[in-house]
Amino acid sequence: MSPTEQILAFAGAQHTLPLGVRDDAVRLLSDTIAIGAAAVGAPGEEAILQTARTFGAGEESRLLGTSEKLPAASAAFVNGYRVHCLEWDGVHEPAVVHAMSVATAALGAAIDRRGGCDPEEALLALSIGVDVASGLGLCVDSAMRFFRPGICGVMGAALAVARIEGAPLADALGLAYSSAAGTMQAHVEGSETLPFQIANAARAAVMASDLANAGFGAPKDPLEGPFGYFQLFESGDLTRYTADLGSVWRIAEVSTKPFPSGRASHAALGKLADIAINPDEVAAIELACPPLIRRLVDRAYSPEMSPAWARLCMPYLSALMLTDGRVDPRRFTPADIADPKLAEIAAKVRLVDDGNTDGNALFPQSLTVTKTDGSSITHPVEHTLGSPENPLSPEQAAAKLDLARELAPAGADVRLFDDPLAYFTDPQ
Repeated sequence: MSPTEQILAFAGAQHTLPLGVRDDAVRLLSDTIAIGAAAVGAPGEEAILQTARTFGAGEESRLLGTSEKLPAASAAFVNGYRVHCLEWDGVHEPAVVHAMSVATAALGAAIDRRGGCDPEEALLALSIGVDVASGLGLCVDSAMRFFRPGICGVMGAALAVARIEGAPLADALGLAYSSAAGTMQAHVEGSETLPFQIANAARAAVMASDLANAGFGAPKDPLEGPFGYFQLFESGDLTRYTADLGSVWRIAEVSTKPFPSGRASHAALGKLADIAINPDEVAAIELACPPLIRRLVDRAYSPEMSPAWARLCMPYLSALMLTDGRVDPRRFTPADIADPKLAEIAAKVRLVDDGNTDGNALFPQSLTVTKTDGSSITHPVEHTLGSPENPLSPEQAAAKLDLARELAPAGADVRLFDDPLAYFTDPQ
């Protein structure tokens, strides 16, 4: 079989998730839907919601955090935005793919539309969708030009939805590929369009499954063909993923984000949290890191910057961490961003070239803190907080969940936080 055929066979086969993998799937599902509920009212969310309401009437699928229902594709669109817009959603770091986001939004909408789903089948479909999205990212050699979480995410999510709906998997994959869209331009500009690309991918995943079920024609070789993913979007070797297909579950490799900010900021922010130094004692902070880290979060601070830019601005994020001991989603208002005290701290932070030439590397990193007394110390940063190598403590995970619950609208379904698997699979 070709690598594409192997992926399709894997997506359609019967599996039993290993106990630890199942636990990871439940944990990450809980994290994803909680932050989606927390994002109701976030910047740009109202425009997404109002636009989704114009797509068509119907009450098929729930919106995270509220009681409103929309047609499944529209609900996936809104929930995809909510999940990603705070920059708080889990990510497969080696793949550079927010693999949970598109799959959770699309699969949740599809499950609602069909009136519910066996919990084990839902977890398996979710894990397969995350696996494929992550696996495609793991194959890549080239630096990111397209927005990989959306591009890979739509293909993984479409297979997850098609699996539970009984749609032809090959057609769903081909149609998802034909719907793939999104570039890194929104990231470069710090635009609200970034989470829109996740929203669009979730909506497209549901539509790909629907069209496949309706018998609509689709490309048959979307990954390896002459104009397939690995020719047009990125370069890489698909066998790097398929060699371990089914024996390594990629959902177990997904990192949880403790902070609502670009993932590339989290290694340094976690180290600053550990150091817990008084900001008045700080003269300078220097982060030596690979080019991908600088590309993603080495953003100039400006008192007029947008919330989306601020979540990717390492100097501002460092100022928040030193001041508050955490990064709170509510600290991205115009007043906070323009706060002179935070601006003063942000001016002390810079990122520098560490000589690494690997365009996809996240490590090594080192953080040097120079104090006002002239002393300095360099802290190696070996693993990102929230990664499988440096997981959140139970206390840290509970603190994130508590904050998400605090941010969610009053009256949100308590199962979002207390029984997420039941919420996801039983729309009641």
